[in-house]
Amino acid sequence: MVTWKNNGLSETKIHVSNLDFYYGITQALFDITMDIPSQRVTALIGPSGCGKSTFLRALNRMNDIIDGTRITGHVLIDDEDIYGSSADVVRLRKRVGMVFQKSNPFPKSLFDNVAYGPRTHGIKNHKQLSEIVERSLRRAALWDEVKDRLSVSAMDLSGGQQQRLCIARALAIEPEILLMDEPASALDPKATAKIEDLIDQLSDDYTIVIVTHNMQQAARVSDVTAFFYEGHLIEMGQTEQIFTKPQQKGTEDYITGRFG
Repeated sequence: MVTWKNNGLSETKIHVSNLDFYYGITQALFDITMDIPSQRVTALIGPSGCGKSTFLRALNRMNDIIDGTRITGHVLIDDEDIYGSSADVVRLRKRVGMVFQKSNPFPKSLFDNVAYGPRTHGIKNHKQLSEIVERSLRRAALWDEVKDRLSVSAMDLSGGQQQRLCIARALAIEPEILLMDEPASALDPKATAKIEDLIDQLSDDYTIVIVTHNMQQAARVSDVTAFFYEGHLIEMGQTEQIFTKPQQKGTEDYITGRFG
């Protein structure tokens, strides 16, 4: 079993221990143990089907909506077990926002997209909602591009703008953690660069965990990198070390392109 301790990079935000995950009788994750540091970017890398996205979704219980899944082990956020009997899943998903690979704006106005989460949590006052929408769009580096057309459909935005809108929507509920599942994989290089710059800015205030197939992207945006293979955590460490002096041959082979 591979484990990785935070070792003072910053406080630990998420502590995962002995995590196993099953789709029916098929085991997808095997005995995962790691510490994810607070207000840093942790990248999950590895070939397709290695368990990265399954692990990411385990951090906010998104796998719960899939029939026949089962999980054992512990995921602690600030020492609170999110799989414990007293865990509040609604509160958890407010604390842990998620941005998916394909931008998925609602077929509503830009304003209504960003205001959706706060409204579902009981905020109805228009002035307060307007402040949240502006703040969230500013954090997502989108405000200056859309401030004069908040009433237009989100479907009218470019792909990169739609993805930043989805980030703004995630930020509107004031999460502590932001999960990103290949947020730039469908974007052109210019839009990808904007997303990467945004991730760097957001890491000052949020704990970010990102799945990426792009190893150059992982090297650019992350502080910590974890390499998964066939459901196992093979190696985890500070990103510079993983990319320049990996300790495991499997990690070196993947990074140098010998497989994957």
